[in-house]
Amino acid sequence: MEFGIKDIIDILITATVLFYTYKTMKESGTLNIFLGVLAFIVLWIVVSKILDMQLIGSIMDKFINIGLIIIVILFQEQIKKFLVELGSKKRWSFFRKIFSRKNDSTPDTEWIIPVVYACMSMSKSKTGALIVIEQKVPLENYERTGDRIDAKINTRLIENIFFKNSPLHDGALIISNDKLAAAGCIMPVSHDTSLPRYLGLRHRAALGIAQATDAIAVIVSEETGNISLAYKGQLYAKLNSTDLEKRLSQISI
Repeated sequence: MEFGIKDIIDILITATVLFYTYKTMKESGTLNIFLGVLAFIVLWIVVSKILDMQLIGSIMDKFINIGLIIIVILFQEQIKKFLVELGSKKRWSFFRKIFSRKNDSTPDTEWIIPVVYACMSMSKSKTGALIVIEQKVPLENYERTGDRIDAKINTRLIENIFFKNSPLHDGALIISNDKLAAAGCIMPVSHDTSLPRYLGLRHRAALGIAQATDAIAVIVSEETGNISLAYKGQLYAKLNSTDLEKRLSQISI
């Protein structure tokens, strides 16, 4: 049996798929289920292919035959996230830039400073806020749950949206394509049991959208005025202006 270039490519593709699957499962908190499925597949290979045990092998073959359906049911949210991200326009922006003659010199991170200033101001006045910044995964479905704004990013406008008497202050503000896209939006709530009990609904909603998508969620606590940031299933608490700007800049590069 010869070992050629196709075998090397096959191994690299398989390793890449397993790595990104592992990474996605870890971020979404379903790593143990993924490891259990992987352990079952390894056991099936050992029993059926290596040890050639007919009885237990045939039983496990039946489970493997319906395994795809089971995996789709168990990981439907993760599969949906992967497919949405794969088909995202931003995912293929690199190729558009190659073939496009248009030279866009506007930086993609010009929204950072207005958001940081707004968060610092709201932190001082203990005004609760949840700002969600779209990355590669589109947030159109979440935008539809709120009121469309489609306005230029502005510090004062952000503060007015979250003003306590504003009808939109309880929901999330979504920033998309360098604009304030929609406000009063409903986010999925995380049920992560490791979160401290003193964290409220805004923090759980921020972590929920950070687990469901690759969006950045910035939270200002109404009780303490503390600023937190959720990204890829992780929550970073008690950030000052420098920390917030640095993390937003690093993520958006």
